[in-house]
Amino acid sequence: MAARIAPLEPPYAPEIQTFLDKWMPPGTGRPPLALFRTLVRHPLLSERLRPLGAFILGKSRIPPRVRELLILRTSVRNGAEYEWGVHVSAFAAAVGLDEDAVHATVAAEPAGADAPILRFVDELCDRGTVADATWAELAARFSPEELLEMLAVVGFYHLIAFVANATQIEREDWAARF
Repeated sequence: MAARIAPLEPPYAPEIQTFLDKWMPPGTGRPPLALFRTLVRHPLLSERLRPLGAFILGKSRIPPRVRELLILRTSVRNGAEYEWGVHVSAFAAAVGLDEDAVHATVAAEPAGADAPILRFVDELCDRGTVADATWAELAARFSPEELLEMLAVVGFYHLIAFVANATQIEREDWAARF
């Protein structure tokens, strides 16, 4: 199935190349992701989204492992295999997510030590809010600033899932599958 909005292909105009270089983490050795090459078709939108994405991936107060659990579960709940696969392949091992933790992100019912984090995502996706019991459990573990960031991560990756799914971006050939 072809993408509904085709990602830009090289060679890129110099200003597009500069912008794509900002989206990609340094040292990956990979070409720019199809998601980024699609977003850059709308330079102003792409320019506005990138700082929040960069903050989430690089300057967030929440532990990287928690961040990735939030991203993976949000991707699963929105059927965004593209984003899930990129994050499993690019970040999971580096942040300490083993195979069992990754598989838990696709399980129907959250279980184990990560269950409250996964349930947080489920509740936001299902109801647009978090149950008092889940909030209390996470508030005992995370600061108010971290909880706000957790909400922002789920919201941002919900948006990314919409873009990836609705534009039918083709999977990166190196990315994991559900």
